Amino acid sequence: MAAAVEFDNVTRRFGEIAAVDGIDLSIDEGVFFAMLGPSGSGKTTCLRLISGFEQPTEGHVRIFGANSERIPPNARPVNTVFQDYALFPHLSVRDNIAFGPMVRGVSKRNRYAEASRALDMVALTGFDLRSPRQLSGGQRQRVALARALVNKPRVLLLDEPLGALDLRLREQMQDELKALQKSLGITFIFVTHDQGEALSMSDRLAVVNRGKIVQVGTPEEIYSRPKSKFVADFVGASNVLSPELSARSGGAAAWSSLRPEFVRISRGGHANLSGKIRAVKYLGATRRVTVDVGGAEITALVEANSPLPSPDSPVGLSWSPEALHAMESE
Repeated sequence: MAAAVEFDNVTRRFGEIAAVDGIDLSIDEGVFFAMLGPSGSGKTTCLRLISGFEQPTEGHVRIFGANSERIPPNARPVNTVFQDYALFPHLSVRDNIAFGPMVRGVSKRNRYAEASRALDMVALTGFDLRSPRQLSGGQRQRVALARALVNKPRVLLLDEPLGALDLRLREQMQDELKALQKSLGITFIFVTHDQGEALSMSDRLAVVNRGKIVQVGTPEEIYSRPKSKFVADFVGASNVLSPELSARSGGAAAWSSLRPEFVRISRGGHANLSGKIRAVKYLGATRRVTVDVGGAEITALVEANSPLPSPDSPVGLSWSPEALHAMESE
């Protein structure tokens, strides 16, 4: 599969600060690729390097094989959707979407036809003449998408586009974005600090921290086999066992990741570790149980209706050998 975007040892400095620090990355054409990391990790700077709003201090960004440094933003086959939508409040929905084709010199009749087709893509047929003020947050997000898609980009950049939406609408838009990417077949590069979004939507995922990419893989690979303590902690809840505790529980003498849903609690019999229940947190369908195992804590997820021993009761914790994943040193 051809690469849509490549980073070749790319660094972007702002004074003494390296917002992006020696990144090597290849993003295949036609995939939904997510960049996940905390605020200030360099995710948005990566998008700005692709779009042309920033230039590398060192290294090269290639778009479909061409070095992009001398290509201005408006000549690149990319468009960006921002978290704040950036719609023109004085223009109708139709004119917001048709703005890009107008700048390119497309006739009014043709650009309005293109705007209508873009509205069809995002399920807003009939909203042409409304003002952005008359739309809900989810509808404004769809207009921002349509305005980007009307320019027929080969790569769509999405910078925390769902961050301003409430939980229910955000989950709905996650499904719609994923379905839209599949139907269009173009490359989506999605930046987020929400690990749930990244895991549920992407085909491939890069975890970013302090300007560096610390792991790239499928969502399943990164969740099940994190390379480091940072990845294990940031991508979903995880028990991070010290080398001593991992060895005591039957694993390798290395920092290890153990997801709470793989931990079983019993009153007796064989167990990897023994301890006492210290806290139980109700989460709806499940409960999160915290067990003290002699100075350290292990959490387990159990079904809400499963019987549990009372607090401070001795319990055994067990898991299958493959559930404990040894990680690299930080």
